[in-house]
Amino acid sequence: MRDDPPILDLRNVTKTYPTPGGALVALSNVSLQVQRGELVVIMGKSGSGKSTLLNMVSGIDRATSGEIFVNGVAIHALSEKELTAWRGRNLGIVFQFFQLMPTLTLVENVMLPMELNRTYSPIDQRRRAVRLCEMVEMAEHRERFPSLVSGGEQQRVAIARALANDPPLILADEPTGNLDSTTAATIFRLFDELVTNGKSLILLTHDQNMARRAHRALRIVDGRIMNENGEGRTEVVEVS
Repeated sequence: MRDDPPILDLRNVTKTYPTPGGALVALSNVSLQVQRGELVVIMGKSGSGKSTLLNMVSGIDRATSGEIFVNGVAIHALSEKELTAWRGRNLGIVFQFFQLMPTLTLVENVMLPMELNRTYSPIDQRRRAVRLCEMVEMAEHRERFPSLVSGGEQQRVAIARALANDPPLILADEPTGNLDSTTAATIFRLFDELVTNGKSLILLTHDQNMARRAHRALRIVDGRIMNENGEGRTEVVEVS
């Protein structure tokens, strides 16, 4: 894994926001590489910069300075139109609050990224969505609407949706924050399976049990990455 080019390469990334009191530094000269097939957890208090970092990687927001390469693509150099097209085909994003469309069935929610990005034929879109529902053990509920299943089941479907266009990199923003510990463990097992099958995953979480199961666990404080122990599993620093 280490001999391959990284799936993610952040080089001296800084993000500042103007405020009446002067520039607010959200990220300060952050450099980070994530390898293919690696699960990296990022921890930090609210306002530490971890969500800003995820926004930089996804292209939802732009860095003030620095360079960001995802799967060899210099996303900092893309136009907004190019970035939108690139994001839909190359990134999967899992949110804390699921963000499923309430008027679509679960399988239709999984199909939606394929329809928006015009990947696969209409017939293949549905076939693929059904297979993804099977993968997350939601096949028997796929024709239901989101309001008729539990939060954990909605999150499984959200993971299936994130995989719709077969992206190499998955970003998960507090994906288990609204779930009980048993359901959260089920979701993390799904993430483990994705990484075993070659996906790369960056996970924001406050759950230190989950962090201990990652290949690396990093902590952000005031926009800076504070700890990283290199190869293999990483010992998590306590976050109050």
